Amino acid sequence: MPMSDYYRELRGKTGNGLLMMPSVAAVVRDEQDRILLIRKKDETLWGLPAGAVEPGETPSRALRREVFEETGLMVTPEQIIGVFGGGKYRYEYSNGDQVEYMAIVFECIIVKGQLRSMDGEAEELKFFKEDELPELTIPYPPKLFVREAAAPRKVIFENN
Repeated sequence: MPMSDYYRELRGKTGNGLLMMPSVAAVVRDEQDRILLIRKKDETLWGLPAGAVEPGETPSRALRREVFEETGLMVTPEQIIGVFGGGKYRYEYSNGDQVEYMAIVFECIIVKGQLRSMDGEAEELKFFKEDELPELTIPYPPKLFVREAAAPRKVIFENN
């Protein structure tokens, strides 16, 4: 879904100025352990299925909603694998709107669904191998995408 009424109202007050945006992102893997990425219309870089948390919405509910809207897949978040924010996570949309994301990244499993853009935002949906990921719109650290079978996964926090 494009911008919600809540964020549209904020934009009406701030114009294109910087908004702090609580958000969620999903690392969704297929049966071959490849990672799902989306490329939005008018963009060249790829990203995780992701979006803003709306007022009154829990992060896990926002995640399930965003993934479904963008990919047609119903997922279950299994665990938090990263929490990111700060200047590196500033982004300017093609219309000039500026945001700085505070993102909670979840590892998810696919429950059901058919891969397709439900809200029309995604131009392309594609699964990539861990070691063949393209450049991403948001600069998540590469270790976020590495899953080691033998070791329990630790949440990644950036300290700088």
